[in-house]
Amino acid sequence: MVTMSEARRLALSLPETTEEDHHGIPSFRVLGKIFATVPDDDHLRVLLDPDATHAAVSEDPAACEELWWGKKLSGVCVRLARADHRRLAALLEDAWRRRAPRRLLAGRYEVLESVGRTLVPRGGSGRVGGRARGGAVSTRRAGPGR
Repeated sequence: MVTMSEARRLALSLPETTEEDHHGIPSFRVLGKIFATVPDDDHLRVLLDPDATHAAVSEDPAACEELWWGKKLSGVCVRLARADHRRLAALLEDAWRRRAPRRLLAGRYEVLESVGRTLVPRGGSGRVGGRARGGAVSTRRAGPGR
């Protein structure tokens, strides 16, 4: 069993992740791109590709069901009361990786099993999850005209 506060903590532990409103419900985003939403306190919608969706549903049908957006298979709806903590962490990480920009995926972060599947920076950059150690999150966006 996973509580909503645990699910929220797992999602927000991923680098550069924020929680923002999405049409009246909370969503988790990596640099503005949604990878999960919270329709209610008992469920978490995790956006995955079709192969990962089928795998999650077949491996844990009590906790995961297919999530459809119209005619498109969009991911899984996870029943938190039946979810395994490690499986949910893996699903969120997979969804995060699908949406994260290349600079976050290009070897800048590695998963350390000893700290519970937390993504941490490689090398001595001193930055964790878009935040300098001990500092505040920057709201400045890079790119032309921003």
